[in-house]
Amino acid sequence: MESQSGTFTALTSFQLIAGLALLVGGADALVRGASRLAVAVGLSPLVIGLTVVAYGTSAPEMAVSIQSSLSNSPDIAYGNVVGSNIFNVLFILGVSAVVAPLVVAEQLVRLDVPIMIGTSLVCMGMSLDGRVSPGEGIALAAGIVLYSAWLLRRSRTKPALDVDQSREDVSKSKSRRRWVANALWIAGGLAALVFGSRLFVSGSIAVARYVGLSELVIGLTLVAAGTSLPELATSVVASIKGERDIAVGNVVGSNIFNILAVLGLSAAVSQSGVVVARAAVLFDTPVMVAVAFACLPVFFTGYEIARWEGMVFVGYYGAYTAYLILHASSHPSLPWFQDALVLFALPLTVLTLGLVTLRAIRSGKRRQRL
Repeated sequence: MESQSGTFTALTSFQLIAGLALLVGGADALVRGASRLAVAVGLSPLVIGLTVVAYGTSAPEMAVSIQSSLSNSPDIAYGNVVGSNIFNVLFILGVSAVVAPLVVAEQLVRLDVPIMIGTSLVCMGMSLDGRVSPGEGIALAAGIVLYSAWLLRRSRTKPALDVDQSREDVSKSKSRRRWVANALWIAGGLAALVFGSRLFVSGSIAVARYVGLSELVIGLTLVAAGTSLPELATSVVASIKGERDIAVGNVVGSNIFNILAVLGLSAAVSQSGVVVARAAVLFDTPVMVAVAFACLPVFFTGYEIARWEGMVFVGYYGAYTAYLILHASSHPSLPWFQDALVLFALPLTVLTLGLVTLRAIRSGKRRQRL
């Protein structure tokens, strides 16, 4: 029995590590090829962050959730989407802001963040009956097509200032050899994502059964964080390099893509759609919606995510993960932990954000008078 469990653990570890490596490497290759093609078309950094980079780095979520749906593991498929969205905002944006305060584009505050909030509310509404049906999945997938078309049309009407600066690179990238190379990067990235997702899902299911945790908790934590590593690496590096539009746009665009495309297609390819666990309906999905709403006042206060706000985000992700683990293990300290969050941490955060937002509104009115 010991040797069997040891072999099982070694195989599971290999599946997780190899699958994750293929997911990250495949996403990197996909983003590299797609970004070069996008620049050749003349897209702005913000639009590239919202679409090409966001969709590319969300490809692991897409591959894992669709594979999970086809493998009859709906908890991982749904938990991956919800968990990734929570991880993207609280941890990735938080860490990126701690590295360097992030300046938020006005378009994100006025248009894209409200769209992210709207898609989160739609997701919660669809999940209330315990299932995202194939028809609802098709409707979500149609939404990502409309959103992408709207973004591309808007970028054409308001071209970026840096397009002229890249004209020399654009002309070079139009050569047949470069187009073929970029296409190969995209194809290779997609192949790595598909194969890596199969390994990672198999390993994650094995971990869930071996440790005794539910597939929902594994999907919300291990799978969600693992498939979001490309977003983490992209946003942190972009923050360090001063590409703030890509850093923030990557997160917002990924969250929109995860709900509309990843969840939508995962439900559409399955005859029964994606079944949603009661625990996800009552707790995790509302947390995702609350996190989306939290972006608006944070982004609105001076169009910047300050370091202290980033620290708050990271702290809340730690608290969320701790709650999941305590709840799954029925730990005796769970009631105390819940009381500390509900009675102290959450009201204090809401009060702080409210005061900061009010001060920002007042300072804005004073500038208008001057």
